[in-house]
Amino acid sequence: MSQPSGGRAPGTRIYSWSCPTVMSPGEKLDPIPDSFILQPPVFHPVVPYVTTIFGGLRAGKMVVLQGVVPLDAHRFQVDFQCGCSLCPRPDIAFHFNPRFHTTKPHVICNTLHGGRWQREARWPHLPLRRGSSFLILFLFGNEEVKVSVNGQHFLHFRYRLPLSHVDTLGIFGDILVEAVGFLNINPFVEGSREYPAGHPFLLMSPRLEVPCSHALPQGLSPGQVIIVRGLVLQEPKHFTVSLRDQAAHAPVTLRASFADRTLAWISRWGQKKLISAPFLFYPQRFFEVLLLFQEGGLKLALNGQGLGATSMNQQALEQLRELRISGSVQLYCVHS
Repeated sequence: MSQPSGGRAPGTRIYSWSCPTVMSPGEKLDPIPDSFILQPPVFHPVVPYVTTIFGGLRAGKMVVLQGVVPLDAHRFQVDFQCGCSLCPRPDIAFHFNPRFHTTKPHVICNTLHGGRWQREARWPHLPLRRGSSFLILFLFGNEEVKVSVNGQHFLHFRYRLPLSHVDTLGIFGDILVEAVGFLNINPFVEGSREYPAGHPFLLMSPRLEVPCSHALPQGLSPGQVIIVRGLVLQEPKHFTVSLRDQAAHAPVTLRASFADRTLAWISRWGQKKLISAPFLFYPQRFFEVLLLFQEGGLKLALNGQGLGATSMNQQALEQLRELRISGSVQLYCVHS
């Protein structure tokens, strides 16, 4: 039967909690659909760690867990809970419990409902190793959760409780957590895979400096996706993502204007094409920009929501050599 790691009763633990960012006095935000709001990542939380999942879980959400397994680890667990009370203990829709101390390390998955564990499922051949770093993706679908470890599919677990009841993440046991991220899946059918691109968050200090230049030595080809993740600074002035060719010209630029709260494509000649979408770039808000390249142009998605396309000929795409990011943001991930 699955039990919490650490040997202490649930009521005796000291938890590390994560709280939502508080808005400035008098700050007014435009109404934004819940599906557009991404929860900021958390870096180096103290374990045991419990946090609210903003908006709860739904199909299409993904949780990224990045960290290291200690050399003396016995086991750890990641619980997707229906609430956060200590007594009575909340239901756990999905309990992910790697165990290293047995002769055959394995993972136990289970559901806790009404204070009782259900039938446990066991997966052998644990891909996690003591002393090694890892990147685990929990991808939530309509009827099951799929889990990949270091880019390889590991297991899937069919829901026994409604996914909509899950609103809390708990991490316990022998684990050093470097980052916890909350994302949406890639909305582009053309660039989709079994798992979205769950590239690690940048943990070095300092992080990527802004303005940031990212080389594209081979240009861009159909199906390629550029990922930019970051946090808007407290007093933002501007934010741009531009693609430049060998002559340092920018055939296309994505620009967020904080003065009038608009998002637009800017051509090489300065022509502006407004993008009809909620403005997401508010102070201390986390964001993810996805650019999918296809024949005839590129598609844009913000926080996992597709926002249309802009045209661009294939020759111009192939001649692009640099991705440049500037403005009032802190970058966590840039990948192409």
